[in-house]
Amino acid sequence: MVQKFKRMAKLSEVLFKYGFEELFDRSGIEKFIPNRIKQKSKRIENIKATSFPERIRMAMEELGPTYVKLGQMCSNRTDIFSEELIVEFQKLQDKVEPEKIDIYEKIKKELNIDPFQHFEEIEENPIASASMAQVFKGKLKDGSKIVLKVRRENIKEIVAADLLVMKDLAAYLEKTNEEIKKMNLSYIINTFANSITKELSFRNELNNMERFANNFKNDERIHVPITFRELSNDNILCMEFIDGFKITDKEKIEKYGFLPQEIARAGLDLYIKQVLKYGFFHADPHPGNILMMEDGKIVFIDFGAMGSLYPQDKELLESLLLYFVQKNIKKAIEKIRELSVIYNVPDEKSLERELTEIVYMVDGNSLNEISLGNIFEKIRIILGKNQITLPEDIYLLAKGIGQIEGIGRYLDPSLSITEVMKPYADEISKKRLNPIYVFEKGSQRFSQISESWLSLPEDLKSISQKLLNGELKHKHEVIGFKELQKTLDRLVTAIIIAALLIASSILVLSNVPPKINGIPALGFLGYVISAILGINEIIKKRK
Repeated sequence: MVQKFKRMAKLSEVLFKYGFEELFDRSGIEKFIPNRIKQKSKRIENIKATSFPERIRMAMEELGPTYVKLGQMCSNRTDIFSEELIVEFQKLQDKVEPEKIDIYEKIKKELNIDPFQHFEEIEENPIASASMAQVFKGKLKDGSKIVLKVRRENIKEIVAADLLVMKDLAAYLEKTNEEIKKMNLSYIINTFANSITKELSFRNELNNMERFANNFKNDERIHVPITFRELSNDNILCMEFIDGFKITDKEKIEKYGFLPQEIARAGLDLYIKQVLKYGFFHADPHPGNILMMEDGKIVFIDFGAMGSLYPQDKELLESLLLYFVQKNIKKAIEKIRELSVIYNVPDEKSLERELTEIVYMVDGNSLNEISLGNIFEKIRIILGKNQITLPEDIYLLAKGIGQIEGIGRYLDPSLSITEVMKPYADEISKKRLNPIYVFEKGSQRFSQISESWLSLPEDLKSISQKLLNGELKHKHEVIGFKELQKTLDRLVTAIIIAALLIASSILVLSNVPPKINGIPALGFLGYVISAILGINEIIKKRK
């Protein structure tokens, strides 16, 4: 709590320094700010010559790592923030001066081991220094080159305090400002809190690396750094040192006998595979986080932030992709609604027109002229304008596709991301037409219908039972009851037919004897009964 008040005081001081006292005036917070903080805050020079977005970026940099990370996350939200703000957010750098530590003493304290028994050497000065952690290069006793990622002292407490202040401020501003409420600021802060908490945990990063390595264990195009679990914990991560170069270094690519075009296609394909096959993808694939080794293998590094698609979201995305390809915008909007965290569209017809324009814009251009990153950007702006908020991992995906496409087009200007995606789209289409997939989906739907029927309120069940027993008496004429009873009868018959079809399909797939013309007899009989019941219903309806 003490740390929270310290960070709140620092926030107030910095906001006053950069001329954001109007924020306090509008919200009524100013009366809670002590005079000593207002007096202590010295205005920056030439404040009038510094734009509003620039001052926001400068304030975030001065407030430290939590705010820098928040700004970096917001740089991906063009659906909420202005272009000028996005440009400033993109300038935020996560680089700070190295923190002097005794690395051997740190290892001894954190891992409860004698570091000299495990490490041949560890360089005293870090090779990289960020706001959350520092990276040291070393060598194990067996000669393996490694790097140690070491979390900075007290950073966890500072971030926790900052998050509490952010949440309180967001809740207060939403109560007092309608525009901020429309931005869903509390949702953004909560999502960010979840993300940065995971990023602070090196045990979580280690698990991400092992999961990623397992996904690509049979793919010779990629190498995932080896991790050393016994020399790692939540504050220290020990992993293999990668002796590679940036994937955008064309000269070195050609020096080792490879074509930039081939590397571009391989990198793009590996990323699409992460998304569409495994639903577990790198959240920040910029050139600094993708290396290439001398043997041509591609290496993703920095697994602190990963995107995940749950099976249901992955399937909704697949459906969305297919409906856009088919130009079925109404169905696409249905899937967007299912996928959304917040869906508050004031004019669905307008949304339909805007998305249709995107589809025909894509259709009117050649594959090489299409930038999928730009398309995602346009869609994201349309969704933001229509008050639609998608899960944060979808925004990470859009950002990642844009970054990886940028790398691909730099290496090969003629690269078509849609051509690389085509085999995956074909695979999705084949899967949807597979009888087993259709059967599984039918089973799920039938299960949902059954559960809905069984979960009817007890009083409705009681009324139904009394109706059947003739115990329910009523003096008024119930108009249309016979039609309702017919509808219910048809519904029950439809459920029975569906159940018979599913059961018969199971029997047919099981291939058990006896058989009629190669088809299991019981399954065949089930199909016949289903057909008879279906024909009988059609005849009754015509009567």
